[in-house]
Amino acid sequence: QVQLVESGGGLVQAGDSLRLSCAASGLTFSSYYMGWFRQAPGKELEFVAVINSRANTYYADSVKGRFSISRDNAKNTVYLQMNSLKPEDTTVYYCAARRSYISTSPRASDMDYWGKGTLVTVSS
Repeated sequence: QVQLVESGGGLVQAGDSLRLSCAASGLTFSSYYMGWFRQAPGKELEFVAVINSRANTYYADSVKGRFSISRDNAKNTVYLQMNSLKPEDTTVYYCAARRSYISTSPRASDMDYWGKGTLVTVSS
């Protein structure tokens, strides 16, 4: 059974940093394509960043230059380092996994497994 568990969310001020973690189990982590999405109330899931099995990374334009995705295959964990946070980054962030590479900007429907999310709140 695949499980993805996010952690690291919280309340910060604009300009601060946060690092989200997603611990994966029940899958061959090193071969999986891992991503982060976010969803504001009343809106669809939005792609944030992905990293493939070769550690190539891709980002949404809205976070490029501020966010960084990485993975530690020894720990079965993917990270999202978020710097220079803005109030508009406030929302729930979800970790997602897919068995194989599909795109540099996947749709939410492309992903196979999901975590339950972690809330990030950025105050102005």
